[in-house]
Amino acid sequence: MGVLHRQRWCGLTGLAVPLLTLASPGFLKIAGVAPSWAVLWLLPWALVDGPASGAVAGLALGLVLDSLHLGGASQVPVLLFLGWWWGRIGRRGAPIERSFNLGLLALLGSALLGGTLMVQLQWQGAMPALPVAIQILVAQCLITGLLAPVLCSLQLLRWRQVASLRG
Repeated sequence: MGVLHRQRWCGLTGLAVPLLTLASPGFLKIAGVAPSWAVLWLLPWALVDGPASGAVAGLALGLVLDSLHLGGASQVPVLLFLGWWWGRIGRRGAPIERSFNLGLLALLGSALLGGTLMVQLQWQGAMPALPVAIQILVAQCLITGLLAPVLCSLQLLRWRQVASLRG
């Protein structure tokens, strides 16, 4: 495992995700849809700390976010997978340094998260009309992909500094 999970303050930054999900700042919405805060936090964490820590962080984040919503759809499997996948990319590939790459990874993660939630809601018979669901998915992917270069870059730089100092 990596270094970030040993730093308490780094782990505590994960508490910002449920707070931002609940607060849902209006100026950061497109068509009333907020970004996927879980994706925006988990992406840089997993890239820096590796697949095991990314999977554990995705699991913990998914459990916390699922406890906020009373619906039957769960974010746990997707966030667990994304944490593991992004951690493997961070460990095995060249370091992610370009903002476009972060935006693309966040967009893909948001699409996967939203798509699996749509499938789960469809199985339960609780999904809204398909055009509305697609509009929500596209809006969330777009705002997440647009915010990722800024927010994920800052987190990635800071957490890489922490990892290099502690590692």
